[in-house]
Amino acid sequence: MAENQNWTMEIRPKRHLFDVNFKELWSYKDLIFLFVRRDFVAKYKQTILGPLWFLIQPLLTTLMFTVVFGNIAGISTDGLPKMLFYMTGITAWNYFAESLKATSNTFVTNASIFGKVYFPRLTMPISVVISGLIQFGIQFLFLGAFMIYFAITGADFTPNIYVLLIPVLVFIMAGLGLGFGIIISSLTTKYRDLTNLVGFGVSLWMYASPIIYPLSEIPEKYKLIILANPVTPIIEAFRYALLGTGDFNFMYLLYSFGFMIVLLAVGVVLFNKVEQSFMDTV
Repeated sequence: MAENQNWTMEIRPKRHLFDVNFKELWSYKDLIFLFVRRDFVAKYKQTILGPLWFLIQPLLTTLMFTVVFGNIAGISTDGLPKMLFYMTGITAWNYFAESLKATSNTFVTNASIFGKVYFPRLTMPISVVISGLIQFGIQFLFLGAFMIYFAITGADFTPNIYVLLIPVLVFIMAGLGLGFGIIISSLTTKYRDLTNLVGFGVSLWMYASPIIYPLSEIPEKYKLIILANPVTPIIEAFRYALLGTGDFNFMYLLYSFGFMIVLLAVGVVLFNKVEQSFMDTV
């Protein structure tokens, strides 16, 4: 009798570490968007200003960078208005950083859900990266308003055809954030200390990226070290596309893309390995 039963879904153990069922992930797309809605609503549900924090955070950070690094330290911005230079880098960086930090707690923060019902576990970090696009979209429009203001006041910057590549840059940033995030999330099931290091490490990482300084100001002997950072070519290309100043290099972007592919492959392997037994350690 059991042989005649037709099941709509059959749950089997993963036999390969590099096992990603894209068809299954797609069938759970409604769940992914429910998680996206949950993340967005829960984040600002009991706040006074709500989604306005999406604008306040980059604005205050830009003002601080302008005063400290632009006016007091006198760091060059390649002739661009200081506020516009810093806000462009912050907008790009925030999406990567928030994706990394949010996905790095996937197993720990969702252990209660994972232990009660089955669904593809990768839907959780994927939903976090997608929900981050909402924040990025709002901040990008805010940046656009800044650009219009500075254009009216006569600032010298020139957007160019490479703005069409911004979706590609965002995709690479999402992949890097997701890759680093699921690797850290997999490790934190055993090494909880990593959760304390993520925020601190991301803050230090920001200063190793060309956000408060242009790549052109880096001495040649240190430039390769900065370029080894896969986020560097993305921020430089993002700034070049919007402002016409920066270092746009397809080979550097290819390096970032290749780094993302390898990182995601390693992340999926670790994620699948930990997924099989994480309830015993969380």
